Amino acid sequence: MTVTLRADGLTGFVTLDNPPVNAIGKAMREGLMEAVAWAERENFDRVIVTGAGRAFAAGADAREFDGAALEPFLPDVCDAIERSFVPWIAAINGVALGGGAEIALACRMRIAGPKAQIGLPEVTLGVIPGAGGTQRAMRLTGLEKALDMIAFGRPLRAVDALKAGLIHAVEDDPVEAADMINTEELQCVVPTWELPTPDHDEAAFTAIRERLAKRSPGQVAPLRAVDVIEQGLSLPFADAMAQERAAFMDLKQGDQSRALRHMFFAERAAKPPKGLPAAPELTEIAVVGGGTMGAGIAYACLSLGLPVTLLETDQDGVDRAEANIGKLIQSGIDRGRLSEDGAQALRDRLTATTDYGKAGNAPLAIEAAFEDMEVKKAIFAQLDTALSPDAVLATNTSYLDVDEIAASTRDPSRVLGLHFFAPAHIMRLLEIVKGKKTSDHALATGYALGKLLKKVPVLAGVCDGFIGNRIYSRYREAADTVFMDGSTPWEVDEAMENFGYAMGPYEVADLSGLDIGYAARRRQDATRDPNRRYIPIADRMVELGKLGKKVGAGWYRYPGGGGKVEDPIVADLALEEAHFAGIERIEYDEAQIVERLTMAMINEAADVLAEGIAQSAADIDLVTVFGYGFPRWRGGLMHYADTLGVPHIVERITALQAEDPVAWKLSPVLADCAERGISLAEWSKS
Repeated sequence: MTVTLRADGLTGFVTLDNPPVNAIGKAMREGLMEAVAWAERENFDRVIVTGAGRAFAAGADAREFDGAALEPFLPDVCDAIERSFVPWIAAINGVALGGGAEIALACRMRIAGPKAQIGLPEVTLGVIPGAGGTQRAMRLTGLEKALDMIAFGRPLRAVDALKAGLIHAVEDDPVEAADMINTEELQCVVPTWELPTPDHDEAAFTAIRERLAKRSPGQVAPLRAVDVIEQGLSLPFADAMAQERAAFMDLKQGDQSRALRHMFFAERAAKPPKGLPAAPELTEIAVVGGGTMGAGIAYACLSLGLPVTLLETDQDGVDRAEANIGKLIQSGIDRGRLSEDGAQALRDRLTATTDYGKAGNAPLAIEAAFEDMEVKKAIFAQLDTALSPDAVLATNTSYLDVDEIAASTRDPSRVLGLHFFAPAHIMRLLEIVKGKKTSDHALATGYALGKLLKKVPVLAGVCDGFIGNRIYSRYREAADTVFMDGSTPWEVDEAMENFGYAMGPYEVADLSGLDIGYAARRRQDATRDPNRRYIPIADRMVELGKLGKKVGAGWYRYPGGGGKVEDPIVADLALEEAHFAGIERIEYDEAQIVERLTMAMINEAADVLAEGIAQSAADIDLVTVFGYGFPRWRGGLMHYADTLGVPHIVERITALQAEDPVAWKLSPVLADCAERGISLAEWSKS
């Protein structure tokens, strides 16, 4: 039973019970309809509805979205609750999201526990509230708060929901508080549907649409939600509900909602491989290197309550590491996420030292030093001696061979890659790199840390760049080719931003520093395919001292440290290099730029699958979205490829082979999928 009923005198108790988050499916909707009838038969003076466990209800069961809607429909359930002569009270014990919030809003009163949250995040799944959320929320909170909450999918903490008028009280025991409400007081509360709509506010609608254009470009659902709210202001409640439901049903079948649901389920499926042993308890962590990445990793671990020993080469390095972590702590204070006491607790858990022996009891060490193989080998040799033989040794390398690093230890089985993404305490992706000899114990330890840090873990094999950086390198190569042959960095960036990236590849390079890519290219010089075309413009940039935003000039200029402006010198470099190479430049339009860059990534990603570097297309989707900014609402790189269709991709790459058969060599996975008539999502190396 997903809904349990209990009577106590004149009070009926209804509990939503569908572990782990009380998702609302057909059985729960049926149970709630039965509960309404039961309460009316028993003639209770109230019904108190709450959730089992730590959630009230975290939304609809998204697995139902792919099929036809199943009766009873949630709008009808909410309508039955709201119009019943027995008043319902929502005792919100945990998260009430989406359909869970809509059930609560249909109740006569709402009382939340202090740690509860209530919200309507449907836009994150490419739809809008479909059971009265748009109409009831604005009647309770007013227009601006409802617009912000629904268009951006932001849940409210209990205290904020109270201030907004969404709930009536915050109590330590919301069920007990609901039971104590005076019957006469309860009967006097006006049902939400009878409340008046807010006045139309043109300025509020203009402002929210402008914010969405900047923060959610290309996404359909947020703007549709705003339209539904605006239209509902002038409609009778029943008519407004009908147009809300119609919009929900339309969006549910759209490409964006399908893509976002795919990402939702892919993220939920990102778990350790079956059969791994239980991970050891992580009582403390050692981190080697206190630069930007090492400090971010250390700060993330400190924030979990773990003691961290941060190892550096000399006292200057120790001082820099402490300063870097100090900046992160101060940022937490400035943002209101850390109290002074909490900040001091983090400082107290940190030991920065040059003495590797002080990390001797750590069950896990993470190396985050400079990307140099000899430097890393020396560090691992020291860790191998200083730490227990059972301790796991991880490298945060972005490109280097994990197996070669592991070979510098006496027991390579204890070594794996834990590739964090900057800033490490914020970015959610964690590539867990399995070397040839990496043990299950080491893998289990890596996954255990990922779970503690609330990361999205993706298993990767060993190659230059693993999954993400390998695909990103091909993306950059395609961008540089388009630039040299007929475009500019700003045209490329604009095209990819319009596609859905927050930033284009050239602005990203300016932020990270052009010297980073330069060092990677020099490392690859000895093994680069002599038949592969090489674009030298980025090298010219470094030679000119144009290293990016940190020096005020890179692919763009940053006058006075402010916003970026186009640099004609950069555009001239492409003209010069094209002339030296004897290339007649052509003009690419936006669609051609997007096609070339995405096709390059798809083909490379298919090779990553072919070689077993990634385990599945869904894993590549997780990496490209959570690590590299691929638009989530397109479902990740491989889901997007499947929406284009493998036959179309094969046709286009085959056409591009005519101009460069090396860079555009068709992946055998794409050829195999086309021959077998299957999608990339269906392809498996096994």
